[in-house]
Amino acid sequence: MRRSNFRPIWNTACMAAGASGLHFHDLRHTGGTLAAASGATIKELMARLGHSSTRAAMIYQHATSDRDQVIAQALGGLARQARATMPNQPRNPRTA
Repeated sequence: MRRSNFRPIWNTACMAAGASGLHFHDLRHTGGTLAAASGATIKELMARLGHSSTRAAMIYQHATSDRDQVIAQALGGLARQARATMPNQPRNPRTA
């Protein structure tokens, strides 16, 4: 497909979907970002997106508050597990 043939069709579809100004490449970026957010490794992103460098794949590793919350909860769970396996350790009454 040539860009000159595709662009009018794409623009019409975007306007109909209420997403005027969306570039076709934005779909690729969104897919890469969602793959990274779902836990894909750098190597997996490189394979999925056809990158040969880790630098290119790192573009999709956006920090989000949602992921930060998931990471914090996971770290808290690991800390609770470690504390539960340690005998005779004083417990913090606020986190017990």
